Amino acid sequence: MSARFFADLPLQAGATLALPDGSARHVQVLRMQPGQTITVFNGQGGEWTATITRMGRSDVQVCVGEHRAAEREAGRRVHLAVGMPANERMDWLVEKAAELGVASLQPLQSSRSVLRLAGERAEKKKNHWQSVAIAACEQCGGNRPPPVAAVRDLAAWLQSLPAPDPQPPVLRCLLSLAEGSQPLTQVLSRAAAQTPLCFLSGPEGGFSPAEETLALAAGFVPVTLGPRVLRAETAALAALVMAAGH
Repeated sequence: MSARFFADLPLQAGATLALPDGSARHVQVLRMQPGQTITVFNGQGGEWTATITRMGRSDVQVCVGEHRAAEREAGRRVHLAVGMPANERMDWLVEKAAELGVASLQPLQSSRSVLRLAGERAEKKKNHWQSVAIAACEQCGGNRPPPVAAVRDLAAWLQSLPAPDPQPPVLRCLLSLAEGSQPLTQVLSRAAAQTPLCFLSGPEGGFSPAEETLALAAGFVPVTLGPRVLRAETAALAALVMAAGH
């Protein structure tokens, strides 16, 4: 497989274009030369071959070749809404979730969150995590980088969701240690194989009882992943693997 680069640009066979700055720097770091072939994708489906035609001091120009309708996405669309773990663990979660084919990521702040973000710092983190997701897709072969949403307060995010539906178009599951929580695999077995899942899991320490009550009112079903208590970042990825059909 040739080196892969994300280009948030309209792509079509025969077009000549300059790669975005980040991808151009990556090509230069790899010491690639005119005439070499790379793969480019823009998140709209499939990928294109491209030939490097010019290497400038700070820019790289390519000629786009044929399109390949390659899709390497998960069997079920899984949206992760996660109470952000602290330090580098959120970076790790985003990277691995993108590798595993997550459909989208919603970072959340809750009463027990260690990581607190607001304003410009929150925007920078969001952009950083989007870059992490794109880089993971470049490496793993995914052609649809998952969008990373802006950081939201848990309560405000729950209130923004559509009202619960008796036959929801998206399953809503809440990771919970509460008595009576159903195994996630059991909940998934009762749904159609292609029904998307929104999986909500807390930060270190989980959600508070009040926050769990809000989630239940928003139509989330309490679920468990098994008898062990997993780290915040591990739990979200375990649910993704179970639900996506890996």
